[in-house]
Amino acid sequence: MQKIPRKPSLVASTSETLKIADDAPGRLNGTGPVAVIDIGSNSVRLVIYERPARSPTVLFNEKVLAGLGRGVAATNRLGEENVERALAALRRFRRLSDQAGVKRLSVLATAAAREAENGAAFIGAVEEITGVDVQVLTGPEEARNSALGIISGIWRPNGLVGDLGGGSLELVDIRAGTIGEGKTYPLGGLRLQEMADNSPRKAQAIAEEILGECDLLTGCEGRAFYAVGGTWRSLARLHMHETGYPLHVMHHYSIAAGEALDFCRMLVRADLDTIDSIDVVSRNRRALLPYGAAVLEQVIRQGRPNAVVLSALGVREGHLYGLLDEPLRRQDPLLAACEELALLRSRSPRHAAELVPWTEEVFAIAGMEETAEERRLRAAACLLADIGWRAHPDYRGEQSLNIISHAAFIGIDHAGRAFLSLANFYRHVGLVDEEVSPRVRELASTRLKERARFLGAVFRVAYLVSASMPGVIPRVPVRRDGDTLLLVLPKDLAEIDGERLRKRLIQMGKIVGLSADIVVE
Repeated sequence: MQKIPRKPSLVASTSETLKIADDAPGRLNGTGPVAVIDIGSNSVRLVIYERPARSPTVLFNEKVLAGLGRGVAATNRLGEENVERALAALRRFRRLSDQAGVKRLSVLATAAAREAENGAAFIGAVEEITGVDVQVLTGPEEARNSALGIISGIWRPNGLVGDLGGGSLELVDIRAGTIGEGKTYPLGGLRLQEMADNSPRKAQAIAEEILGECDLLTGCEGRAFYAVGGTWRSLARLHMHETGYPLHVMHHYSIAAGEALDFCRMLVRADLDTIDSIDVVSRNRRALLPYGAAVLEQVIRQGRPNAVVLSALGVREGHLYGLLDEPLRRQDPLLAACEELALLRSRSPRHAAELVPWTEEVFAIAGMEETAEERRLRAAACLLADIGWRAHPDYRGEQSLNIISHAAFIGIDHAGRAFLSLANFYRHVGLVDEEVSPRVRELASTRLKERARFLGAVFRVAYLVSASMPGVIPRVPVRRDGDTLLLVLPKDLAEIDGERLRKRLIQMGKIVGLSADIVVE
């Protein structure tokens, strides 16, 4: 039989070019991966993070709905089948952590494990499997970690944090970065379902009675209520789809308090299967929706917040934040994440950083006033301005808009995401609004859209001057002479002057009602 020659491997043929190694160039390893296993009353979850960082990046995330808290209210014991399901998941999680090269593994346990009479035996089995000491969090400790998660993920939060798990609800107040005393209530979804004999209407009455004695709620009026936990995230996901919200990013999704109250009342009364978008909620989570809604309804009724703000960060991220040293904690999480993206994806991270002070001067000279938050967003946009350069030129604007609007950023609301996305879109596509989705534009205020458009125009000038290379922009200031913006080229860069550059400079000036010209010094 004739032997057919084997074709060379494509990977082998390109390995010299790619210089394949165990450490991917697209990762920032630092001190190596860290992981948290969170053993809750409803789910057991493993999250592996790239490294300890102010804006942690997830390498791997998996949960198993073990339902450890199911039946604990009635029997005071963890069910054998639920324990076995949880331990099987933990064996897998330990193996995955080893495969990922995790340098530090933390294991946290909450309400079900701390309250069940056989909880200590379960914890012993967990420690044998994982090889680390389990931190069984008290109610106040759980509340504090949730608050740290909000401080980590929401820029300068001010309001009441509520973390709804399967077994308990933790509440804690945050004011000016100060965490108040945390309190815990027996209102977790699984527990409330059992206490109410599977009746959402009874759950309403139970939640009303228990929270009626909650003094923390009295300080929530007119402030934000930060909602943490899988059941409340499912509720918000359903609300997004029911209202046709254009950005399916859970973190910092905000619902006006009155709208949230009406939606919760509907979920308590309705047959869930008749809701149009119910399929966006997994069947495993669906049964607890009315009970999460019953609790949130009472929080809104008694606390009178101005909005319900969803957080994708909670106990796990709060634990990680607590492990950071003080200089890392003080970092701006949005700017930290944007700096990482600039390092990983831009042609010149230094050029991106140079754009921050350069655009600040241009904004000031053009009379485009900024608040502290707007300056922060502009700085983030500068760091992201070149992350789409590897895409096809015809699609750089669209791809950059999608990457930025859906990125795993923290420390930014949805209006801010729209600003960052639009500035980058205008930088690549031009200043034509018709090509931008009207739904994306709706997320930003008129003021933010105006500033995004001007910043995009400034980028279009800057990149024609610098060709994305560092060390050029700082040498080319913008000045103002009456009603004229002047781009000042040093003599050795005089040949950069050109028709295309002048056209873009004139467009930039028109946005702020000024003429524009290029001069050589």
